[in-house]
Amino acid sequence: MLALQKVAKGVGNIELREVPEPEPKPGWVKIEVKAAAICGTDIHIRHDQYPYWPPVTLGHEFSGVIAKLGEGVTDWQVGDRVVAEPHTLACQKCWLCRQGHVQICADKRSPGWGIDGAFAKYVVMDSRLLHRLPDSVSFDAGALVEPTANTVHDVGERARVEPEDFVVVLGPGPIGLLAAQVAKGSGAREVMIIGTPADAALRLPTAEKLGIDHVVNLAEVNAQERVMELTGGRGADLVVECSGAAPAINSAIQLVRKKGRVCVIGMTGKEKIEFTWDAAIFKGIDMFFNISTSYSSWDRAISMIEKGKVNAEAIVTHREPLENWEATFDALERQEGLKALFIP
Repeated sequence: MLALQKVAKGVGNIELREVPEPEPKPGWVKIEVKAAAICGTDIHIRHDQYPYWPPVTLGHEFSGVIAKLGEGVTDWQVGDRVVAEPHTLACQKCWLCRQGHVQICADKRSPGWGIDGAFAKYVVMDSRLLHRLPDSVSFDAGALVEPTANTVHDVGERARVEPEDFVVVLGPGPIGLLAAQVAKGSGAREVMIIGTPADAALRLPTAEKLGIDHVVNLAEVNAQERVMELTGGRGADLVVECSGAAPAINSAIQLVRKKGRVCVIGMTGKEKIEFTWDAAIFKGIDMFFNISTSYSSWDRAISMIEKGKVNAEAIVTHREPLENWEATFDALERQEGLKALFIP
């Protein structure tokens, strides 16, 4: 089968290769991939800005159908529609795993960077990490359950969106657009999403189509003045930083109210950034940093997509065969799309 692999360390070094079909070991299943999405992580790996163990097949956001059961798998059947948490090879024994934090276990090796992932016709996964994809949810939307679960975990479980919160989302990329919908679907009173002139052609209009309450282009509106106007001078209850840009991270401190919360999702790709530390201290804010998902966030993400609280398919701009991988990666890096799916 064809698989898109990072074949060696360094910038680039991605090739479409012919590789053997994987076979499930005991307790695992073989999944026929129906749709697999490019994540920012895949782009970081392309540029050697994220840990990985080559040669490795990329891709961890996917949906599919079980094609074969490994020995001892009794809870699933061939033909079941599934999505899967990427927390493979977590030890299940360390103090983090025992507290339910398998996503940051030191032994975890996720598909797409630690073990072979889903940019191929087939992928194998631990059956304990599977979630059932309802018939009413398309495979395209299913491929976006993983990033939706990320925002559910970050915004809903960690930063705890509360009824009547005024929420500001910085960065109207795929994660920002999902985070804004999750915040609204979790009970936020109003949600604002903020972008730059580079977002004006596609990302901000998409936010408007999704019904986000306030869509702000920094070239046209003073964001801090607008937030203060809408909150009676208090500031936002919660600011969700999704851009990974250092200026936006510091902007979050300006926009949040005293004793408010800042949730940081965006990765900078840099070793360090300048941060307005004292301003954060004087406001007495709570900051939440997170990576990946929890078990509970997956079921909640699937439910929000199924009930229409999150329109995942609205951010899909590309559906391509694996053979078009390079042009598709390039288009996303030029911000000429939002979420791209490979259909192996």
